[in-house]
Amino acid sequence: MLLCFALWTLTQPAFAVPALPHHPNHELHKEIEALEMQWREAQLSNDVSVMDRLLADDYIGISASGIIETKSEALALRRAGSLHITTLDLNDLKVRIYGDTAVVTSRADLEGTNGASNISGKYRYTRVYNRRFGQWKIVSFEASRIHDTNEREKH
Repeated sequence: MLLCFALWTLTQPAFAVPALPHHPNHELHKEIEALEMQWREAQLSNDVSVMDRLLADDYIGISASGIIETKSEALALRRAGSLHITTLDLNDLKVRIYGDTAVVTSRADLEGTNGASNISGKYRYTRVYNRRFGQWKIVSFEASRIHDTNEREKH
């Protein structure tokens, strides 16, 4: 009986397992982490040329206050000089890769101003990269301010 069951299981078609996100090689994660650091440095130094290179033409960002901005709007804001970021510490950075898409989640401790408004605080954000013609481009970004200091320690 056991032999019959063993032979039967060997002749049955394998069931397809749904594709789950897999942990790609270490190099891809490091590449995305390096792009995050390039973006961070560009924010601190207001290097619009680096921002222009990293943002996809169809980029859409959503600020912590709910404002939607395109690539041209984001770059115009930086060129105008009204946004000043003096400290940007990233931690709890996680990268997940899904084919040609990378999703980054992180916490950012930020000090800075946007015009006369102080935007200093602690944030969580999601940034999405898409590989196009062999280059990773930022296609989406969304930030949320952390209001409950106990909440930020849970993640």
